[in-house]
Amino acid sequence: MTNFQDNIVNRRFNAIFYKLLELKKIKSKSDIAAKLGTYNHIINNILKGERNVTIDQLNKLIELYDINANYVFGCSIDMFHDENATSDHADYRSEPQKNIMLIPHTAMAGNSLEMGRANNEEEYEKFAIPGISGDMIAIEINGDSMLPNITNGDLVICERVDMRPGLGAIKDNAVYIVVTDAVVAKRVQKIRNGANTVGLRLISDNAIYPPYEVDITELQQVFKVKYRLTDYGIN
Repeated sequence: MTNFQDNIVNRRFNAIFYKLLELKKIKSKSDIAAKLGTYNHIINNILKGERNVTIDQLNKLIELYDINANYVFGCSIDMFHDENATSDHADYRSEPQKNIMLIPHTAMAGNSLEMGRANNEEEYEKFAIPGISGDMIAIEINGDSMLPNITNGDLVICERVDMRPGLGAIKDNAVYIVVTDAVVAKRVQKIRNGANTVGLRLISDNAIYPPYEVDITELQQVFKVKYRLTDYGIN
């Protein structure tokens, strides 16, 4: 049987739960369950290591109790945004560089969506996750064309593909965020003309959506999908 307590996020949820009890900000498992929009037995299963806490539950927890999101992912010793309210349960001694930039525009899996461009990337929120290094972006997926591998509402964490040498860095059949005049999440295959790559074939994992092609001249940016955060738990 899987022990979900091996997940740092679930361990941090436990620490937060008992700290909130200690601070009398919650009264019981039933109390926090109601505030997170779930059930007592769900909270009990999370605390016992029998299931994952979900993204939706974490978002509500962070918002309701001013929890430091970097603490949740094991990246800070501060449980709360108030630096004076640090956790007795903390087991990390330094806060790593926030290297993942959250793009507040939705990458549609199956439907195109224009992607706004910020004049300054510092306008975007950044966060960190243990074990994930390098400059990354996170984009929310909306749609069902990448089912069953990517679900509506998932966050995908991606690294930028260097386009200067052409498309040599792109691997056939891997999943990418492709930016043209729209932003889509697709599995890709290179289209070749002799020794040259002239475009990409964009393929949905959901077979009801037909593949289509884009010319290399249409490509503005390409990001390789490396990790996925899902509402059904952390993958």
